Amino acid sequence: MKQVVQNYKSGELAVLDVPVPGCKPGGVLVRSAFSLISTGTELMKVSEAGMSMLGKARSRPDQVAKVMQSVATNGLPATYRKVMGKLDSYTPLGYSLCGVVEQVGAGIDDVKVGDLVACAGNEHALHAELNWVPKNLYAPVPDGLAPQHAAFGTVGSIAMQGVRQGEPQLGEVALVIGLGLIGQLVVQLLVASGVRVVGADPDPVRCELAERLGAAACGDPASPAVEAAVAELTDGHGVDQVYLAAGGGSNQPVELAARLCRDRGRVVDIGKCRLDLPWNAYYEKELDVRFSRSYGPGRYDPEYELEGRDYPIGYVRWTERRNLACFLDLVARGRVDVEPLVSHIADFDDAVETYQRLKDGELKAVAVLFRYPEHAGEAEEAGAPAVAVPAVNVKPSPARAAKTPVRLAFVGAGNYATSMLLPHLAQREGVELSTVVTTTALSAANAQRKFGFAEATTDLDAVLGDKSIDAVFVVTRHSSHAELTRRALLAGKTVFVEKPLALTEDELAGVLAAVEESGNDRLQVGFNRRFAPLLQEARKRFGARTGPASLRYLVNAGRLQHGSWYLQQGTEGSRFAGEGGHFIDTASWLLEADPVSVYATATSGNEDLQVVLRYPDGSTATISYVTTGAPGFPKETLDLVADGKVLRLDDFVRASVYGPKKWVSSRLPKARDKGQNAELAAFIKALRTGGPMPVPLESLVATTAATLAVQTGLAGGAPVTLERAR
Repeated sequence: MKQVVQNYKSGELAVLDVPVPGCKPGGVLVRSAFSLISTGTELMKVSEAGMSMLGKARSRPDQVAKVMQSVATNGLPATYRKVMGKLDSYTPLGYSLCGVVEQVGAGIDDVKVGDLVACAGNEHALHAELNWVPKNLYAPVPDGLAPQHAAFGTVGSIAMQGVRQGEPQLGEVALVIGLGLIGQLVVQLLVASGVRVVGADPDPVRCELAERLGAAACGDPASPAVEAAVAELTDGHGVDQVYLAAGGGSNQPVELAARLCRDRGRVVDIGKCRLDLPWNAYYEKELDVRFSRSYGPGRYDPEYELEGRDYPIGYVRWTERRNLACFLDLVARGRVDVEPLVSHIADFDDAVETYQRLKDGELKAVAVLFRYPEHAGEAEEAGAPAVAVPAVNVKPSPARAAKTPVRLAFVGAGNYATSMLLPHLAQREGVELSTVVTTTALSAANAQRKFGFAEATTDLDAVLGDKSIDAVFVVTRHSSHAELTRRALLAGKTVFVEKPLALTEDELAGVLAAVEESGNDRLQVGFNRRFAPLLQEARKRFGARTGPASLRYLVNAGRLQHGSWYLQQGTEGSRFAGEGGHFIDTASWLLEADPVSVYATATSGNEDLQVVLRYPDGSTATISYVTTGAPGFPKETLDLVADGKVLRLDDFVRASVYGPKKWVSSRLPKARDKGQNAELAAFIKALRTGGPMPVPLESLVATTAATLAVQTGLAGGAPVTLERAR
């Protein structure tokens, strides 16, 4: 089997072939599905290994003291050989994973072969294909919990033990210093406990993430923002608890803790940070300083961890294993959300490269997972719902001859067609509005009169059979889009269909079957926002990025008028199914990729939605689609954060980019340009020249599948994997 190892003397990282561990009594043999990189603890170890011998000694004075004691006892030569031998050997990495039980040892009766378990321990939950795990260091994964989320079990237990040490009470206020992986989990656990949380971290992306996950306010510890938030939430008294989840050699965290903690407050050390306590500050407030020991009671006790001797629940309520099971339960019930923390998922074979990218700062991440080749797919299928992203199979069609003018037919002439599309086409040079098709004669006649169509009819078959018509616009109610698009493609027409392309997976598959059957892939969906001139300019000013991005999109959709056909969900799909593709497409265009997973949650009655999209490079996009906001507030605001830069879009009226140089657009006129005119220009150009369509078909399909996955996620209460057909 393969395992990630490191030579502490040379700093070398490798994936080695090593023997499969035996399945001893009192434990189980687990085949890994996902293992989690602790971007704090493990990277510190990796960085230390790359130091000189003097640097190693300075970073680990505790080990130097042991060496000096050994010299005094055993002499210098013997000690030197012992130390060099230990340094010049491979050591394992990893301590948090989820996998499938492959073999059960004697004395184990709570799991069976094939069960999904979360595992803990820096000797038992390693970055390896197979691990032997003793009974008290694994816990069964609840039904419905995805294995990649269960892999957070150990770090979740560390955060949970820290919170337990703080003894939070309902209504208290806490300060979390350090918003890395552990800090983000501490924030969520405190919020779930009824505590209001202020976060402190110099990284604005991590601050924004913590606020999305429930923190009341976050900011740079060196800025006045944190102190102001604490003063406001506590009426100037100071926080009840401080959780030190930061690392490094700065003494700033413990000094900040003393300054912002109330009289007789509690300070809990979870991370490995400098603890040079300012005596006067801690003495005058009589602060209670506590330490949190890893995953909980049982840690470092070989009788508990290796021999399986549990502590009686009446004396020790929360042991390592009980903390692990409790954390898994909270994630399964949606009380803690780890999906937004996943910055990157790497194949296990790429482990060395992944560590190097993390060490070099090329990959900026909160949490990184290794995905293992065997059983990982089965575990995902068993634990989490999935939506298929169909493959686009079409033989390359011959290039179409350039043509002017191009003749267009419209199927549907409702409000959107007559207000947002036809005014841009009616006067466009090289375009002939040939035929308008509607279900009622009068609406067709009105459109013909107003926009100059040559013909008006209710006969769709006649339009599809007319070889002189080059393109068909499908602008009808949502439930008919997929079928009309399918028929138009089979008739050989270039198709512009207003969003959505499809309301079900079967409808989407039907459209692609028509593409494959006809060889006609000339299709555009009305995702116009990527064509908006203001957003195009802002993206250009933002420039290329190297690290993962965080995108936040607030859609203040407002309530619909009584009687709107959008409310006919039984036939027309949900409101988000109809509109959501706009915002997913915009996010994917800005992030230059298609999403790989979707997590959706909603308020009671599904009035307001939160949709979190995860992308291959670790980027995330959060779309807040709300109907309960103030009508006077802007409808769409967007923020993109990456590489020390921020792009801000204010309702297609103004845009700005903050970075090495600040750019702010001039305010547009009251009429917002959301890109319809530029979108139609690009479509007509492709139609006229025979060139490629403005948006690749693969992207249109991926956006549609992600939109459909939102409803699947709402129904199942779990993240949905977007599985691409191969």
